[in-house]
Amino acid sequence: IDFDLILENIKDLNALVGEGISEIEHTPRGARLRRPEPLPLTLYQNGITVGSGAFRPYQHPATQQCLQDIMDGYFPSELQPRYPDGV
Repeated sequence: IDFDLILENIKDLNALVGEGISEIEHTPRGARLRRPEPLPLTLYQNGITVGSGAFRPYQHPATQQCLQDIMDGYFPSELQPRYPDGV
């Protein structure tokens, strides 16, 4: 696993979805600026966690697919149904 490539691609993907840019949220009395909630990815020596999800060892096929998507420069395909515009 190329951790340097993963970190580099995560920075690029974050920039693509506008990290640090606020969105307009309409309220009953007008509107306000809101920052999108980040989805943390924590890398450990022997696995990962995504958000508040369970620990996932690197040997698990879904973990390998998630990291391969990132190393290929894409958002993880497993997140696409919940975050169609990226996260």
